[in-house]
Amino acid sequence: MKNNRQKKILELIEKYSIDTQEELLTRLRDAGYTATQATISRDIRDLKLVKTMTAIGVYKYTHPTKQETPVPRFNSALAESVTHVDAAGNLIVIRTYPGMAQPVASCVDAIGHDQVLGCVGGDDTVLVVVRDAEKAGEMCDKIRQMLNTL
Repeated sequence: MKNNRQKKILELIEKYSIDTQEELLTRLRDAGYTATQATISRDIRDLKLVKTMTAIGVYKYTHPTKQETPVPRFNSALAESVTHVDAAGNLIVIRTYPGMAQPVASCVDAIGHDQVLGCVGGDDTVLVVVRDAEKAGEMCDKIRQMLNTL
């Protein structure tokens, strides 16, 4: 039971950006596992999970032994190439200077937010498809905040 639960925890933190024990507990319950907060806390310690910062500046649980490929990050030059960010329904439109949409799209993809279904970059426009309008608004705000902090 413990081994199966811990395997599921590793799957969940790989698939979703989980930043609290409460969220992890909820996702485990949704997957059919019963556990208490104390059990989750012990599992986190046993698995040696750590919180790492994502490209958008929020923390999530990760497994330290997992070899991750370097995540493209917004730097000041890339951030300055973005001219406008706006949401419409479940879509986010990011406008850039000509030729800069692809690098921006790569960074948005690398964020790995579980609500983002896909991202397409053209020459000067990035289209981000999000699960619903509420999450699109939240993601749009996070992108703006990230761009403004560089």
